[in-house]
Amino acid sequence: MEGVAPREAAAEPRPAASTAAPAAATPAAGKASSAGSAIPRREEPARRKANRNEAYYDTKSQVFSALIDTIDLSQLAKLDADSAREEIRDIVNDIITIKNFALSIAEQEELLDDICNDVLGYGPLEPLLARDDIADIMVNGAGTTYIEVEGKMQETDVRFRDAGQLLSICQRIVSQVGRRVDESSPICDARLPDGSRVNVIAPPLAIDGACLTIRKFKKDKLTLDQLVRFGAITPEGAQILQIIGRSRCNVVISGGTGSGKTTLLNCLTGSIDADERIITCEDSAELQLQQPHVVRLETRPPNIEGEGEVTMRDLVKNCLRMRPERIIVGEVRGPEVFDLLQAMNTGHDGSMGTIHANSPRECLSRMESMIAMGGYTLPAKTVREMIAGSVDVVIQAARLRDGSRRITHITEVTGMEGDVIITQDLMRYDILGEDAHGRLTGEHRSTGIGRPAFWDRARYYGEDQRLAAALDAMEKMSQ
Repeated sequence: MEGVAPREAAAEPRPAASTAAPAAATPAAGKASSAGSAIPRREEPARRKANRNEAYYDTKSQVFSALIDTIDLSQLAKLDADSAREEIRDIVNDIITIKNFALSIAEQEELLDDICNDVLGYGPLEPLLARDDIADIMVNGAGTTYIEVEGKMQETDVRFRDAGQLLSICQRIVSQVGRRVDESSPICDARLPDGSRVNVIAPPLAIDGACLTIRKFKKDKLTLDQLVRFGAITPEGAQILQIIGRSRCNVVISGGTGSGKTTLLNCLTGSIDADERIITCEDSAELQLQQPHVVRLETRPPNIEGEGEVTMRDLVKNCLRMRPERIIVGEVRGPEVFDLLQAMNTGHDGSMGTIHANSPRECLSRMESMIAMGGYTLPAKTVREMIAGSVDVVIQAARLRDGSRRITHITEVTGMEGDVIITQDLMRYDILGEDAHGRLTGEHRSTGIGRPAFWDRARYYGEDQRLAAALDAMEKMSQ
């Protein structure tokens, strides 16, 4: 059973006479037996449930202590996940019977699931991680956990025993990717085995206890067709995005936090041919490309002595020596943008990246600012010429105030006019109003550009007829 030993390494078996639970293996106190039970009903918030659950938590602590005294974790680690779970359930059932705890069948099942999750998984987070409708999990200290569902924040009744138990689970998560979080290194980015992104910030920076944020990925990878069904883009717009990918345009995906940039980047990479060599550079490896020839690179934080750091810029520079055909940067946030632009402009067509910005124009301005952050003293016009000569298309994603996500702009970078970068929108999303349920209504509209600047590139790759048909269809829909 991989993971049992490192996750519970501090919980050595103890003699049967002992009654105290090991400090490092004290159970997480979370009541969440199913997908639905983790969400408090509006008329009975989690804060009102806390008092009623104290007896449950006390019982669970006693059962867990008896379990640790009984079980041999070194032998448990040799079992597969299902066998280990069954072994734990059998022992816990015996403990409940011997100690004669007054539990209903439902409470006993909750207890069994919770303790299995504590020993083999991530404690009270397990039911939330199992749900595919949750986009984000936000733990604000041991007593408060929020989730995002369909773009809306909801408080849950998930809680941890104390701040130490929460920090222990945070350590479990980050240690799986060779990272650490403690007082000397209180900020850490990591990922779960399924690719979900994790951020931990611990005391003393987090005053009220460790804060854990998990950006979950759906088990079923989204495609452009699914984005169409969700209303994020029209079928014609999705076809244009597919042509942009197949025609090896250099693309920057722009958007705010939680707007779906990484999801859109994953969808867009679906149009890349299977025989291309792709190299990805990320802070936490979360892109999930389906092509067979993919090399994944990940940055590394400094060690405890402050040495050994590998930055995004280091990765982008190095991947230029790895014979890439496309370079994909998970998130551009600093001077590495200079190296990415150099790559886009020197034979690595079809490269992609994401950037935090609220509009295509702001995206280009931020790229210019990031180059200045790197200490380059190039004239402003030279920097803008480099951007205009490297980036072909900016795709803007947005999270609207009702929680929905939309692709709001497909914008071309057409060149320079004087000192100004010239852009033109192929498509825009216009908000028209609000329905009776508070959901925003709108539509994607063509701007009437009959022949985009990347037309010749599309024709070179045999996509000009499809592009013309998509533009015509989009124009008719907008009339």
